[in-house]
Amino acid sequence: MADFKVGYFVGSLAKGSINRKLAQALVRLAPAELQMQEIRFGDLPLYSYDYDADYPPVAREFKAAIADVDAVLFVTPEYNRSIPGGLKNAIDWASRPWGQNSFTRKPSAIIGTSPGAIGTAVGQQHLKSILGFCNSPMMNAVEAYIQFTPDLISDEGKVSVESTETFLRNYMSEFRDFIGRVLTVYPRSN
Repeated sequence: MADFKVGYFVGSLAKGSINRKLAQALVRLAPAELQMQEIRFGDLPLYSYDYDADYPPVAREFKAAIADVDAVLFVTPEYNRSIPGGLKNAIDWASRPWGQNSFTRKPSAIIGTSPGAIGTAVGQQHLKSILGFCNSPMMNAVEAYIQFTPDLISDEGKVSVESTETFLRNYMSEFRDFIGRVLTVYPRSN
């Protein structure tokens, strides 16, 4: 089985984010074939097409980080029934200028956690709409809406509930298989 580099985005910029804990768990539970690396976006300025002719260095580095991976994983909370503004801003930077969309044909998956009973279901649907427009093939099943409870996941990514750990491990295995299927149709251009 091939190895794949996966860039992951933590949608919350908060240091104590429960989605950061979830991301750490996913890194721990990912199959050996997935090389996980975070793609940070907190230093990006607000996007404006005024930058399209000459991206600032931080935005060029951001787009290069996405270009360097085979697939992307979004680990994000839900803010006001949508995605956090910082994540939307990052997607805007990555998908522009016109004709230089970093997500075109790049396999993606979405997962998130929230204290609420429906996890991040509504925010994920919004993100799916955005990524669909960005021409990113998405893993639509298995869907993952994790209800976060105190002590579910430690800061180091250890999951305290065995059934949740098993689900997350299987989710990452499904993502590995999905990446392989997508890249069979859309081979990497190295």
